[in-house]
Amino acid sequence: MSAGFDAKAASVKGVEMRRARAVFKAALAKGEFRLLEVYDQAESEDASQVLRGLRVEWFLRSIPGFGVTKTRALLERLGISATATLGGLRVRQRTALRAEVATLYRRYFPHQRGVLVVLAGPSGVGKGTIVSWITGHFPEFVVSVSATTRPQRPGEKDGEHYYFVSATRFEELVRADELLEWALVHGSHYYGTPRAPVDELLDQGKNVILEIDVQGAKQVKRHMKNSLSVFIAPPSFSDLEDRLVRRGTEDERERRRRLMTAKRELGRQSEFDYVVINASVEESGQSIVDLALASKDPQSTKE
Repeated sequence: MSAGFDAKAASVKGVEMRRARAVFKAALAKGEFRLLEVYDQAESEDASQVLRGLRVEWFLRSIPGFGVTKTRALLERLGISATATLGGLRVRQRTALRAEVATLYRRYFPHQRGVLVVLAGPSGVGKGTIVSWITGHFPEFVVSVSATTRPQRPGEKDGEHYYFVSATRFEELVRADELLEWALVHGSHYYGTPRAPVDELLDQGKNVILEIDVQGAKQVKRHMKNSLSVFIAPPSFSDLEDRLVRRGTEDERERRRRLMTAKRELGRQSEFDYVVINASVEESGQSIVDLALASKDPQSTKE
């Protein structure tokens, strides 16, 4: 004989669930969880009943400053019921709501996002070496991946070394304003930084390093005003000359061209948020890390 419905047990379970959800919502409002991570986890069948059973309306209202009126207007616009739960959304609803949640996360929880660090400086100043030192010592710092129209070389992986795209696709990205910066290099191939992958990494709390030229840094700043721009300068111009000679990768004519370009770039270092003089890779790398972490503190100021 099967057991009948136990109203008392169901009532107790219901009370426990409501308490658990209340605790969860309070933690979410305090920023103890990342809003986007919570939203994405709710889609998984392995997610807890508390999370999957959380009403979308309650989830949105846990965002400080996003009240009842804004929540209901958003749900109505997306065609989502006021009683819908995070685990019960249809695919189209989930996709549309995620885009909105990402926007809200970036607006209301900027301190939880990573920092976009834009590094520029003359050729031979040591930018690449500094970036390697930072990513080797601080796993929360990652390097942005560029898109290019040049052919993929043996050993290169799409999405790891570059995003390899056709010229037509690249032009579509430009027209849609989906690149933080872009340029035609040597009159043959396009290179640029797609915005979407950068935003995804920042949303995960990663600090993204973008190593580009001075003109590209200016483009990025127009798109992302909260980015941290750092100019890497040599201890002296003669030191830069010595580095290029020691590197031995350019002939005399190319070195002269690069040094002329370096003079112009050094004249624009005041356009950056900070200037770091690369006398030591370790000290320069640590300085950039410190600047990035300090910029996430709303109380920090530039000095």
